[in-house]
Amino acid sequence: MPATLAFCSLPDKAASFPARIAPDWAVMQIHGSCASRTGEGVLLIGPSGAGKSDLLLRLLARGFDLVADDRVDIADGIARPVPALAGLLEIRGLGIFRLPYVAAARLALVVELAASAIRLPVPTRHRDLGLPLSSIDPQSASAPERVALALDCALGRVSQVAGAFAA
Repeated sequence: MPATLAFCSLPDKAASFPARIAPDWAVMQIHGSCASRTGEGVLLIGPSGAGKSDLLLRLLARGFDLVADDRVDIADGIARPVPALAGLLEIRGLGIFRLPYVAAARLALVVELAASAIRLPVPTRHRDLGLPLSSIDPQSASAPERVALALDCALGRVSQVAGAFAA
């Protein structure tokens, strides 16, 4: 299921732009979570309850930084937390926590959470963001490592013979 997108901008000018074309000064707000490693962001998308916050928590335990949870503002390829939610992470069954976070990260990858992933997917890109898109089962024990490896592939640090990042 594609993520919900909303463009936040000046109301009098926004009406003149189609919903899928953001003007230079627009901010796209997406329902998702975002983590970064060395300033490179990974946007986690999927329906409510898919496990975005849980996977984000596991990424934090593996050295990633929190950028945003639940909603992410994106402008010019930079992800930022929505100000009212900055530093907040909801963990089901425990509550909402205030954690250290980074104010911005350049997006390099979009990960769509899916119950089962295709064995050898073809390279695809997120239709609105133009970034590499990978599908990962968030319940898999290796999901955080898969996200880290996908990020390395998206950044060209690791090459792939066949699959989502193969040339």
